[in-house]
Amino acid sequence: MCRYIETIRVVDGHVCNLAYHEQRMNRTRREVLGMMDRLRIADLLESVSLPMGCSKLRFVYDREGIHDLTCTPYAPRQINSLRLVCDNGISYPYKAEDRSVLDRLKKRQGDCDEILIVRNGHLTDTSYSNIVLYDGRQWFTPSTPLLCGTMRQSLLDSGRIREREINVADLTHYQQISLINAMIPLGEVVLPVSRIEPLEV
Repeated sequence: MCRYIETIRVVDGHVCNLAYHEQRMNRTRREVLGMMDRLRIADLLESVSLPMGCSKLRFVYDREGIHDLTCTPYAPRQINSLRLVCDNGISYPYKAEDRSVLDRLKKRQGDCDEILIVRNGHLTDTSYSNIVLYDGRQWFTPSTPLLCGTMRQSLLDSGRIREREINVADLTHYQQISLINAMIPLGEVVLPVSRIEPLEV
């Protein structure tokens, strides 16, 4: 049975972007599992003691409901280099527990810290985050992500980032790249575009 994941940032007991996580979970349940009823993550949290500091709240869900709820301390990974890898057929539109398509590409990262996936010439995501690129004035996120993340959507809705088509050849127009996901706000994991290794030949 397919299972899906939600990972939520909790800071000093405050659950971040809760509405976005509920929307994504219920959209997945409707579109993939065929379940029309709506679940509320807030109801789940009533029995959970949320710690101080930055924590990762994680659970999986399927047709049977929500399982395996954990809340653990969180520290971002150190990312100092990215390697472009190409897969024109990759698809990961829902946050599934089965990450085999991503794990296969991760094996090609070589001595870099993480991969940046290219599909049909377009930048998409890393194996665990959306990306945002800075041109000296504005942050832009590719219009071709593998997974539309909750942090990405909240930043788009607030106007802090904008969406555009970004090809590999466009990287020369940008200065920095920031990795973002539910646990990583904009600007927390940033590296120069020069630290992106080119596609394998």
